[in-house]
Order: sequence, then C-alpha cells, then structure tokens
Amino acid sequence: MTEKLKRRLTTVLCADVQGYSRLMEADEPGTLATLRRYRAAMAALIERHDGRIVNTWGDAVIAEFPSVVEAVQCAVETQRELSAQDSHLPASQRMRFRIGINLGDVMADGSDIYGDGVNIAARLQEMAEPGGILISGPVYDQVHNKLSVGFDYLGRQQVKNVAAPVTSYRVALDGRMDERSAAINEAAVPRSFERSPRSQARLSDRFANLPRPVAAAFVIGGFLFLINVFSGLHEIWFHWPVTAILLIVGLWMVFRRKPAREARENRPAD
Repeated sequence: MTEKLKRRLTTVLCADVQGYSRLMEADEPGTLATLRRYRAAMAALIERHDGRIVNTWGDAVIAEFPSVVEAVQCAVETQRELSAQDSHLPASQRMRFRIGINLGDVMADGSDIYGDGVNIAARLQEMAEPGGILISGPVYDQVHNKLSVGFDYLGRQQVKNVAAPVTSYRVALDGRMDERSAAINEAAVPRSFERSPRSQARLSDRFANLPRPVAAAFVIGGFLFLINVFSGLHEIWFHWPVTAILLIVGLWMVFRRKPAREARENRPAD
C-alpha cells in the first residue's frame, strides 16, 4: 500500500542561474567552482532563516520556509551577498541568480514537495531579472509592511501550467518603488484609516472657503435632511425647502457678481 501524500501550506523559494549554459561554455571549471561557493553561501543563509533546501539539480535551488517573512529576507540577503562577491568581475562573467517566492499549498512526499505552490515559485523565478526577486500576491500580503524593501506591482501574469493568473511583485532591493508601481499600489490598496484625518482636513478647508450664504445653505439643508430622516421617511419633504434655499442663494450670487463685474469694466485704465 502506497503511503498517503501529506499536504501543507509553505513558502517556496526557487533560485536559478541566469545564463548558466553560457557561463559553462566559457569556463567550465571556474563556473562550477563559483556555483559551489554560491550554493554554500545560500545554504548558510537558508539555514539561518530556518529554511531547508528541498532539492538541487543543475544550477537550481528549491527551498521551503515556515515563515514568509524569513523567506523573503533570506532572498534579499542572498542577492546582496552574491552580488558583492563578484562585483569586481565584468558583467559578462558574473553569476546572477533569479529568485521566485510563493506561498501556497504543496504535497509532501518524503523530503520532496510538489504542486502548484512549487510551480508558481518556479515560474516567478523564470520571469525575474538577473539578481532580482519576484514574489506572488500571497507573499506580498504577508511581508509588504514588515520588511525595509520596496515592492513594484507587476500585475496579474499568466504563467505556464497554472490555470489562474498569478499576481506578482518585484522586490526593490534598494527599498524604493518606481513611480508607476507606487501609483498602481496606491490605487490597488484600500486607503487606511490613518489617512482619513488628512482627507477630513481638506474637506474642512474647502467648506471654510465657501461664501457664507452657500455654507449656510448646506448646513440648513443638512439639518432639514436629518429632521426628515428622524421623523420618518414614509414622507420625503426636505427637498422642497432645500431647493428653494439653493435657488435663493444662486440668485444672490448672480446678482452679487454682476455689479462687481460692471465696476471692473467701468474702471479707468492706468
């Protein structure tokens, strides 16, 4: 009888070398030595952040973490450390990893994990820039206010062998978002309660700058509406007096501006 596969929610990190075949063709011994050195550095960082390496094949690394925050922090430290190790080399000789991170449900078979949770991390890795990190929407939801890095919203991506589009974000390692992504994030994320006092202040300023008769008309109209509400909405009557008040205020503003305009027109030129 086969052992039943277990399922669990976990954070999957997938890393792969950009242009590995090209590097091997140019210098096999040197590329292999660099890969081993980089993998050792990655293994130490993964262990430090309570993760474990699930699998390595070729130039790829798959790891899982019980904490989403630790997974992203590990990826950030990995990219920074690896980029510092070969900063003296020409760009064509540098080994750059692309990293994708996803939070999802996986099937566990012994020490291996399978399923869409892994597939999405692998697809995000393929779309990442060399030396960059892409994360899925569920990862962003958990870490966007817990780490000192920025996040660029990339939208919903259709990825291979995954039915539903995947929401993805680029991790800005310098801590800054580009202007376009900041605007998109501002529109996509609901306004927090902390911003409401500022909005209220703007409304108060606008109300204070209204002509007194106009402001009074709004106040009286509001009181009439409340009286109508509390006296019962079976009969709606507040709109009649409010309409009359607004008409009077409108006529007042028209006739008030007419003499002023005529005075300006009749004023002698300097």
